[in-house]
Amino acid sequence: MTISAPRDFLKSLFDAAVRAADPLTGIKANLPDRPKGRTVVIGAGKGAAQMARALESVWGGPLEGLVVTRYGYGCETRDIEIIEAAHPVPDAAGLAAAKRLMETVHGLTEDDLVIALICGGGSALLPAPPEGLTLEDEIALNEMLLASGAPISAMNVVRKHLSTIKGGRLAAATRAKVVSLVVSDIPGDNPAHVASGPTVPDGSTRHQALEIARQYGLKLPQAALDHLNSPKADAPRPDDPVFLHHSHHVIASAGVSLEAAAALAKSQGIEPAILSDAIEGESRDVALVHAAIAREVLGRNRPFPKPVVILSGGETTVTLRAKGGKGGRNGEFALAMALAIDGQESIHVLAADTDGIDGSEDNAGAFADGGTVRRLRATGLDPRRLLDGNDSYSGFASVGDLFETGPTGTNVNDFRAILIR
Repeated sequence: MTISAPRDFLKSLFDAAVRAADPLTGIKANLPDRPKGRTVVIGAGKGAAQMARALESVWGGPLEGLVVTRYGYGCETRDIEIIEAAHPVPDAAGLAAAKRLMETVHGLTEDDLVIALICGGGSALLPAPPEGLTLEDEIALNEMLLASGAPISAMNVVRKHLSTIKGGRLAAATRAKVVSLVVSDIPGDNPAHVASGPTVPDGSTRHQALEIARQYGLKLPQAALDHLNSPKADAPRPDDPVFLHHSHHVIASAGVSLEAAAALAKSQGIEPAILSDAIEGESRDVALVHAAIAREVLGRNRPFPKPVVILSGGETTVTLRAKGGKGGRNGEFALAMALAIDGQESIHVLAADTDGIDGSEDNAGAFADGGTVRRLRATGLDPRRLLDGNDSYSGFASVGDLFETGPTGTNVNDFRAILIR
C-alpha cells in the first residue's frame, strides 16, 4: 500500500497510542471497593487532573481530595481539587502541594480509603526536601539530573532518597488503605519508579543514590551528601507492615499504546514492527540505531520488508552539551535521525512525547525525513551545530516541522514511528 500523506499517517498512529492510554479505561477496570469511611483522592503528574476527572465520572459516591499537575494541564473537576505547579523544574507551588498532600492523608483511619492517581511528572511536581535542604537545593538537584544523561530510573533513586514524600513515604503517612492507580511512563513499568513512587515503595537504598551521584558526576550540596550518608535518608521498605493492605495497578503503559498504533497501521495496509517499549539511552545514539535499521530496510529489505512502520517507546535522555539550546529528547532524536537519513526521501519519522510536551517547550516533538537537513540548510541553519547545541526546537520551528498537540491528558512517555516506503 502507498501512503500519500506520511505525516498524516504518522500522526494517526500517535493519536491511536494516546487514545489507548486514556486513563478512564484503566480506572474503570481497577476500581476499589467502597470503604466504610471516607474516600480521599490524592495524586500527582502531568495527567493527574484528567485521571481525577475520569475517577469522578465512574465512582458514583462521595469523593474528596486533591491532585497536583503541571501549569496549563488542569481541567474541570467536581469534587477533587486541582493544584498546578511547575515542571520539569520544581517551584513553591509544588512545595505547598506536597505539604498539603501529606496533611490530607495524615488524619485518616483504617476505615478510610485513599485512591492515589500517579503518573509521569510527579517527581518534579512534589518537591519535599528533607531537613537541612531547601527548595532551591531541590531545584538545583533536578536541573543537575536533567542535564546528566542519567536514565529516569536512576534519577528517581536519587530523588526518592532526598525527599520526605517520595519512595512510598506519602502512603506510609496514613493508616488508611491506599490503592494506587498508575499510568506508567517508565521503561519496564515498575510502578515504584513512576513519579519516584510517592505511594509505592521499592528496594533501592541511599547507598545506591550516592553511587548514582558519583557515576554521573552530580555535584550535590554538602547538606544532600550528609543526608544520604545518614539513616534518615532510608526510604520505607516494601515489606514494611504499613504497606500490608495497600495495592497498586498499572492502568496504562507504553506497551499497550504501541500495540494500538501497530493495529491501526496494519488496518491501513502497512505492516508494523515494534522494536521495544522500554528503550533507554542517549537520544542521539538511539536515533543512530533506528536510522541504521531504517536504511537497512530501505536498501536491503531486511530485517523487515518494506513498506513498514517501525515503532518504539521508552524514555531516552539528553546530556546537555551547551547552554541556551531549546528542545527535548524527542526533538533531539528527530534531529539526529534527520542527519543520519539525509537524502533518503522514502524515510519519514515522528518522535513525540505522549503527554504533549517535549522538554520545556510547547511542542510534543517533531517530524523528520530525508529532506529535513536540506530544508534546514536552506534557512541558513547548520543542523549539526543545532544538534551539538541541543537546539532541536529552533531548527524544527524554522522549517515548520514541530509536532504540536497541546496537553493530551496522559503520559506513557516517548512514541517513535518511522515509515519506510
